[in-house]
Amino acid sequence: MNKELVIVFVKNIKLGKVKTRLAKTIGNQGAFEVYSELVKVTERATKNLKADLRIYFSDAIIDTKWPNTYKTVQQGKDLGERMKNAFQKGFDDGYNRIVLIGSDLPDISEKHIRSGLENLKSNPVVFGPAEDGGYYLIGLNKMLPIIFKNKPWSQSNLLQKTLRELEDKHIDFTTLVTLNDIDTFEDLTASEFYKSNYKLQQRIEQLHD
Repeated sequence: MNKELVIVFVKNIKLGKVKTRLAKTIGNQGAFEVYSELVKVTERATKNLKADLRIYFSDAIIDTKWPNTYKTVQQGKDLGERMKNAFQKGFDDGYNRIVLIGSDLPDISEKHIRSGLENLKSNPVVFGPAEDGGYYLIGLNKMLPIIFKNKPWSQSNLLQKTLRELEDKHIDFTTLVTLNDIDTFEDLTASEFYKSNYKLQQRIEQLHD
């Protein structure tokens, strides 16, 4: 059995349910279009991984995404509990290096994921910091429930508080390069992901006409 596992958390792509901050500027349909493209980026980044792959949807399994891959639905009352349960399932199934990523990073690549897994050979925890103060990647080589409890999910001090708590408990960690996710229209228009995606630009412009 492969000892490495990559977990992808995916929000079901529904109008009005994805990229709600972005939707305030470009509308629900525009946010839907952007998130759909971001999921495609995540699919490409995970396509050729040697690690095993599991896809956790927020509400319901979509068969057309990640064909022939283990898929299930997230379980838990908040993001922390949902992530904890996914990690616990992986460790219970015998994996010893597990990385979890989201599905809304325009610049995520196989390289970032491989780097996360590689760092777990010498560190119990690895984070991929996001510019908004959260993280786009978390990796563990053993279960650490403390990471998932009583955290300010979706707040700008999430990673800072998490790292401070690990330091207080003398738990080693490492961090990867910082990436920016897309939460606002400014994030979108500044990204190479958007600048290089002419079809997406046209769709967003058409929605604004």
